[in-house]
Amino acid sequence: MSDAKIRLYVDAPLGQGQTVPLNRDQAHYLFGVMRQAVGGAVLLFNGRDGEWRAEIAQAGKRGGELTCVVQTAPLRMPPDLWLLFAPIKKARTDFIVEKAAEMGAARIVPVMTEFTNAGRIQRDRLQAHAVEAAEQCGGTYVPEVTEAEKLGRLLDGWDASRRILFCDEALVGDPLELPQEPGPWAILIGPEGGFSDSERKRLRGAEFAHPVALGPRILRADTAAVAAMTLWQRALGDW
Repeated sequence: MSDAKIRLYVDAPLGQGQTVPLNRDQAHYLFGVMRQAVGGAVLLFNGRDGEWRAEIAQAGKRGGELTCVVQTAPLRMPPDLWLLFAPIKKARTDFIVEKAAEMGAARIVPVMTEFTNAGRIQRDRLQAHAVEAAEQCGGTYVPEVTEAEKLGRLLDGWDASRRILFCDEALVGDPLELPQEPGPWAILIGPEGGFSDSERKRLRGAEFAHPVALGPRILRADTAAVAAMTLWQRALGDW
């Protein structure tokens, strides 16, 4: 069997000798775009069973079939970190989801704040971006992208055992003081217009929220998401 250079996420069990069917889109990608043929090798993962090297057993325009041969990596779970972010322009929202998946978010939650200026959130499209990011970065786990939720409602039902790293643009210029407590965390990134006074007051009054600055300059929302995840992963994550 040739070396496998293509990674593919599948929603099917993986194991020694397991047969994995391909849908039409996957078949088009493998056989039409990547020009793979019967006998070729593909790396598969499903977010549960690790990564497996599989052999193409059947190839067609509308489908195909793979057979798992050997496990090449165990399931690697990310840290228990959620990314909460206010959606922005379409391409930049896509960027945030992709980078969050690459950088080890366990869940990605779009939140609607008072100043959020974005259209309808297509969860399925964002989930597909998370899958593509996991395929490309070698991950064996795909974070769930949830439906968008209003910030106030989210906080109403918040589990206080999960602390929130509240990235507050009003603190720009203050020294960065990252909390060092392990355990479940979430990072909250606001919209382009920033948080409202009432949102900031509520967050600062919550025992589970830790307001922090992200340096001496106000960062764009997509930049802030990457910066905050980098800092958290370095201090409390698996980097």
